[in-house]
Amino acid sequence: MDRSPGPAGPPAPLLIACALGIESLALRGSGGGAPAGPVTVLRTGMGPRNAERAVARALGEPRNRDAVLIASGFCAGLTPGMHPGDLIVADETRDPYGSTPCTGTGLLVDALARAVPGRTVHTGPLTGSDHVVRGQERAVLRTTGAVAVDMESAATLRTALSAGTRPVAAVRVVVDAPEHELVRIGTVRGGISAFRVLRAVVPAFHEWHRSLLLPRR
Repeated sequence: MDRSPGPAGPPAPLLIACALGIESLALRGSGGGAPAGPVTVLRTGMGPRNAERAVARALGEPRNRDAVLIASGFCAGLTPGMHPGDLIVADETRDPYGSTPCTGTGLLVDALARAVPGRTVHTGPLTGSDHVVRGQERAVLRTTGAVAVDMESAATLRTALSAGTRPVAAVRVVVDAPEHELVRIGTVRGGISAFRVLRAVVPAFHEWHRSLLLPRR
């Protein structure tokens, strides 16, 4: 049971957490899709420890006490055939502390299909790391069933739930993949593609947020 206010109260705020300035720029610059309530883009800084501290601090503020949370930004795809600009919707996040189930994965997939038509959306476990993952280590992570890896999502969602029960989700845009690693020449184009997709996803976040606030039948 989540702590979102009932029909008589104001809607729960939406907190969108990301690590990097370029991610924050994309997410703040998105337009369209009227929000259901207050929306804050939180830049946490890079890595799981920074994410833990920033999210705990933000949710400790009275205005964010009941906030619904999405971790977003870029990630590395683990599955062959992925391309920069593909979307990852986690059904759970994983790190050494365990796994965190995500809320409304199907709702997000449907909303993203409307917000960014033509983009491939992958669902599955999103695993966490405390460093940039490359080469053989990426292949090992793929054997666990994870579809992508990033440094902050698992810590972000785990910290959010430790501050109180609430809907949480993770949506990432693939910026590099097994056949398109950033260290290769020509990957700047892939980064631009991922940035443009990230700019387009926020209306889907608003739709997901509104859907969570609808009365359950």
